[in-house]
Amino acid sequence: MADSTTSDRAGDHADDRTGAHVGEHVGDRVSDHVGDRVGAVETRGIEPVPDSERHGHAGQMFWTWFAANISLLGLPLGATLVAFRGLNIWQAVLVAVIGAFGSFALVGALSIAGKRGGAPALTLSRAVFGRRGNAGPTLVTWISRVGWETVNTTTAAYALLSLLTIVFGVRHNTVLTLVCLLVFIACTLLISGLGHATIMWINKWASYLFGLLNLVVMAFLAATVDWAKVAHAPAAPLSAVIAGIGIIAAGTGIGWANAGADYARYLPRAIPGRRLVLASAWGAGIPLVLLISLGSLLSAGDTSLAAASDPVSAIDAMLPSWMSVPYLIAAFGGLLLSNHLSVYSAGLTLVTLGVRAKRTVAVGLDVVITFVGGIYFMLIAKDFYGPFTTFLTILAVPITAWVGVFAVDMLRRRSYDPDALMVAGRAGRYWYNGGFAWSAVVSWALAIVVGLLLTEARTSDTDIWFSGPLSHSWLGNNGLGWVVTFIVGAACYALLRPFDKAVTAETQHTEQNTDTTTSRTTV
Repeated sequence: MADSTTSDRAGDHADDRTGAHVGEHVGDRVSDHVGDRVGAVETRGIEPVPDSERHGHAGQMFWTWFAANISLLGLPLGATLVAFRGLNIWQAVLVAVIGAFGSFALVGALSIAGKRGGAPALTLSRAVFGRRGNAGPTLVTWISRVGWETVNTTTAAYALLSLLTIVFGVRHNTVLTLVCLLVFIACTLLISGLGHATIMWINKWASYLFGLLNLVVMAFLAATVDWAKVAHAPAAPLSAVIAGIGIIAAGTGIGWANAGADYARYLPRAIPGRRLVLASAWGAGIPLVLLISLGSLLSAGDTSLAAASDPVSAIDAMLPSWMSVPYLIAAFGGLLLSNHLSVYSAGLTLVTLGVRAKRTVAVGLDVVITFVGGIYFMLIAKDFYGPFTTFLTILAVPITAWVGVFAVDMLRRRSYDPDALMVAGRAGRYWYNGGFAWSAVVSWALAIVVGLLLTEARTSDTDIWFSGPLSHSWLGNNGLGWVVTFIVGAACYALLRPFDKAVTAETQHTEQNTDTTTSRTTV
């Protein structure tokens, strides 16, 4: 029987007919598969999924990223293109297409690692950075995930509070605020706690429900567009278009790039990687282009949406009063679909970080932290929301640096050793030099430094947290620091990797085993 390396190699070169055949016939049996059944608690943690338990099809990635991006909160992202970058509608649509489809094509490409190795992204990252070296990227990723989950939870609780006020006429108070937080967290915990199979099922059917509801809300929003101003809006310069692409990519796919493998790890190796790329790009691109384009149309006549500190209320104010209920339900559902994916990945990341707990316990710990954070935001802090989101924006720099390094390693690596990924001590193949792959760690650090040089973090024109020396350069002003960060991380690792003897020796060993196994199988 061919081992995992042989299967991986064959999977990456399989044609579309093979991938479609495996995906369609195996994927139909998802609900019957032992250990990953809809409605049952997923018992697998971060350990790689063996070939015998692989199932599903590339279309699951379509619904995963469609669900993650149908929130109406994508509208303000499009509004900023017109309000702050001066794009006309045609430029905004072009920017949305390139930024959304392109960034999620990258998510799909990185998810191929999950198909190859059968493990979450940050667990596979151990093979790149070493067991100890991987702690930095993993910790940053976990903090970022929990942070954005707290923002989602707080926003959803505000939406639910507004819904209760409209329907029942109740006034906001401390008890009701806690109840709203708990309702959203309970919904998130139910889906994320059950795990992969349930998430895949929910993503598809909830996308139909909330997607249709969003279309209804969007139709009413479209009726408020000032079409005369849209038609006569002048075109912005090319530099603004380039900056807009960077803004959309950074605000959409780049934030999910280190999570794609988490949802592809159960997929059969025989599914062609290009199918994952296309499914991810189309799944996220369709809702994002619609939402961003509509946000651009709305902002052509009124820039208040782009500058709103509370986008939920700002969008609600544009609708007829009777539309508030379906709108708030759609907003709550969209946030939930995005949040349960983030919580699931955060649980896996926490276990990868070294927390000795089951995946379900890690997910539970994650939502407890977000609950505490939501309480602080809604009941204690007065002006902490802006600084907190600014802090999370800074974390995008080390995450993007990781993406650059990991992407280059993916181009060089054909397989992962499932046993070595789980070995913590010196005996593991991914221990390298004292637990560090210096070529990856140094490249990651250099990319972070360069990225911070181009970054300015502020909550307002007068409240500047951090300003890099190059933040007011053309690249910095146009929000393209993340592009430079990615390029520096990738380029440095490509140059340094050949000089890292521990890494090259491990790669040669893997390739020799792969070639030997392939020869045996052929004979």
